[in-house]
Amino acid sequence: MSISVAEENYIKTIYQLQMHEDLVSTNAVAAALQTSAASVTDMLKKLKLKKLLVYEKYKGFKLNQQGIQTALGIIRKHRLWETFLVNTLQFKWDEVHEVAEQLEHIQSAQLIQHLDQFLGNPQFDPHGDPIPDAAGKIPIREQINLTQLPVHAMGKISAVGSQSSDMLALLRHKQIELGATIKVEQIFAFDESIDVTINQATLVNISAKLAKHLYVKTIAL
Repeated sequence: MSISVAEENYIKTIYQLQMHEDLVSTNAVAAALQTSAASVTDMLKKLKLKKLLVYEKYKGFKLNQQGIQTALGIIRKHRLWETFLVNTLQFKWDEVHEVAEQLEHIQSAQLIQHLDQFLGNPQFDPHGDPIPDAAGKIPIREQINLTQLPVHAMGKISAVGSQSSDMLALLRHKQIELGATIKVEQIFAFDESIDVTINQATLVNISAKLAKHLYVKTIAL
């Protein structure tokens, strides 16, 4: 079954939205893709004809199992390409998202299989997001949000909750990257910002907003 680039973008967006709500609305998709509700309605008709989603009248719609598998395949390609760009071509982690958005639409299954093997079958991308395998299985990593790490506890940065280039640039400025150790030194009640030590060397302050986007794997002291 042939799926266009535009259709893939819709499928991925619907998948991401239905992770938070069982049924997705036309307006939610329109807002996410910055398009009109009429355009979304037209695309939904195409995806329904291709038997990729189900619709409940007056309630909303969601991807069916085939649609979910298609979405996971797109996400798999995106995250493998991000890994390649960072690990092999030395892109910075705040530079890869837009490039991977273009590369994720390459249709060659053989290329993606070889890419996966070349990279050593990675389970997580440079932002710590899980990479679905060829069957759509998603690896699970035990981690908590930084805001849950108590004072004097230590963890290792395992994932970031946003791929905003502005946020990733801020993390780079603060010398925070995946795999870095982080120890909570103090939590300020006034604004819920956090003083942390990075790699047992650098003391930095992290805003409450930024902390909510950081995930850590706890380390026993």
